[in-house]
Amino acid sequence: MGKDTSGAAAPTPREPARLRNVALVGHAGSGKTTLLEALLARAGVLARAGRVEDGTTVSDTEPYEQRSGHSVSLACASLEHRGTKVTLLDTPGSPDFVGELRAGLRAADAALFVVSAVQGVDAVTVQLWEECAALGTPRAIVVSQLDRPRADFDESVAVCQRLLGEGVHPVYLPMLADDESVAGLIGLLDQKVQDYSSGARVERDADPQHLPLLETLRGELLEAVIAESEDETLLDRYLAGEDVELSVLVDDLETAVARGHFHPVLPVAPLTGVGLDELLDLLVAGFPSPLEHPLPAATRPDGSPVEPLACDPDGPLAAEVVRTTTDPYLGRISLVRVFSGTLRPDTPVHVWGHGGFDRGRPDHDADERIGVLSSPLGAAMRPVAACPAGDVCVVARLATAETGDTLSSADDPLLVAPWDLPEPQLPVAIVAGSRADEDRLAAALARLVAEDPVVRLHNDPETGQQVLWCVGEAHAEVLLDRLRTRHGVSVDTPPVQVALAETLRGPVTVTGRHVKQSGGHGQFAVAVLELSPLPSGSGLEFQTRVVGGAVPAAFFGSVEKGVRAQMERGVTAGRPLVDLKAVLVDGKAHSVDSSDAAFQAAGALAVREGAAAAGTCLLEPYAEIAVTVPSWATGSVMSDLSSRRARVLGTEPDERHEDRTVVRAEVPELELLRYAVVLRQLSHGTGSFTRRRVRTEVAPDSVAAALQG
Repeated sequence: MGKDTSGAAAPTPREPARLRNVALVGHAGSGKTTLLEALLARAGVLARAGRVEDGTTVSDTEPYEQRSGHSVSLACASLEHRGTKVTLLDTPGSPDFVGELRAGLRAADAALFVVSAVQGVDAVTVQLWEECAALGTPRAIVVSQLDRPRADFDESVAVCQRLLGEGVHPVYLPMLADDESVAGLIGLLDQKVQDYSSGARVERDADPQHLPLLETLRGELLEAVIAESEDETLLDRYLAGEDVELSVLVDDLETAVARGHFHPVLPVAPLTGVGLDELLDLLVAGFPSPLEHPLPAATRPDGSPVEPLACDPDGPLAAEVVRTTTDPYLGRISLVRVFSGTLRPDTPVHVWGHGGFDRGRPDHDADERIGVLSSPLGAAMRPVAACPAGDVCVVARLATAETGDTLSSADDPLLVAPWDLPEPQLPVAIVAGSRADEDRLAAALARLVAEDPVVRLHNDPETGQQVLWCVGEAHAEVLLDRLRTRHGVSVDTPPVQVALAETLRGPVTVTGRHVKQSGGHGQFAVAVLELSPLPSGSGLEFQTRVVGGAVPAAFFGSVEKGVRAQMERGVTAGRPLVDLKAVLVDGKAHSVDSSDAAFQAAGALAVREGAAAAGTCLLEPYAEIAVTVPSWATGSVMSDLSSRRARVLGTEPDERHEDRTVVRAEVPELELLRYAVVLRQLSHGTGSFTRRRVRTEVAPDSVAAALQG
């Protein structure tokens, strides 16, 4: 998003019933972007696949995308078909960018799964299908790349039926030419051939050799469609051998698709155009309009309830920013889905954002004025007069809006409940690459966090490092690339540090003696302390058992301050000393030379002497993690955790998915720095985990020696 193509004709704004918002979903390399560009070209939006009239591309606009050939961010484009505006949201296929995927699903009312006829279905696609099923999202499947060598439509359908569950049925079959290329489609419902062999779409009757296969597959399709029909007599009529009208079957199929109970499979060859018209017909006739899709809950900013949102252009304004980018010329650009009301240029709105610790940013709100509204076409934008409920548009120059923010009336602010986001678990430490970059880094990071709601920015007070928490390696690489290319900031990535500490190995009694005489008033303080380690998390426990006034009570607090300060500074390698019991049992004072500063110094010296006498041991933090993986990966995950010095607490079925397992364990945080990457490999991209710090424990001598070496 970013380039203004005001000369290009924009789709005419439609009422909600004439809108379709569809997310393209599938693993990386499945052909989503190629299909998107082919559909836009077929609808006349593009001069040719991938190019707007002026040569602007509709996708892969980031430098990283251009280099890698894979989409890493949500792309959006609209077309017109049979009087209906269809907005297509091209989502990334890598699990590293699941945040962009979920943003696309939030803006969409249905999902079109793109499956490669060459590569088939991978574990990530199955997981995405399950996510959509849990949301009740209507789904259809396109078997694409049929114009490539080794493409196999029948095998692709069989795999989809086996892995994606019930309701998956082909509605067309590819018709092959003598050279094995796809020359057309055979419709199972109407038993007609859509013949593209002449370069144009020609409808004719099926050939005799097609009829036996058609009869078998058509029977399976009819039974599946009739099973979803509201007409209870239809099944009896069909079983009695009565011919069911084609119009009735088509209506029932479209109803079943819109309800999410039936998932048609279409063969498409994007490079030759075969199947594109049939797919466009399905998007318009089979997928639901925004009127049929449930809307997210909304509240007042103070949490008080409001009437449930309805997809009504005349209702209260409630819209949501689903993607944010920064353009060097236009500033911040927001892709917005309007749930209720109508968004119009030059009107005031209230921008309200979710915050809190779990989102890594504070709550924020501001009043702003809407500028120009545009219909998105990848990197291009075409101005529109208004954006009604159910539609998607681009808003430029909303200075405070971030991804996930709610736009509502300035007079009647609303807050839409946020969508679920993955928890980033891969830390990357960053520092400015040069002194000149230091001043720009903070502003660049703020923009980065505003654009990507998944990323977390954490300034670790224990290690002093600034850490970006990312979903995976590719996500981290893209974020660093955006800092460099989009925001002009060079950064270095030193190793991530884990907050380590030390404690005493055993009890010891020591004397801290601070005596200095340099003319005039001197410094005199002697503190005798009994030091001993405490259980993890105890902190400092300071007591006094001084008798006879050997140390005046006025200096008890001074000794404690000195002990506490030395613990924070640490005694070796700058690591803090923790979990210490210190008992002041004796000492000496001078009526003139003793002071608060002197007894602070004596207390600190006693801690250093105690560490030297008793010795220290290294403490490392432990986290309790919950790893969710497909059940087939449980053994590999548990074996890997054992190699990480983990204590496995147990396993349990995932309540949301019967074929997934949750493994709970306690693991040293030193072993979790790259665990997000390893888990991705063990689970083929489908695993996830959460963590919470539970305590510190004494590190094995081998670990301590390795860290000190």
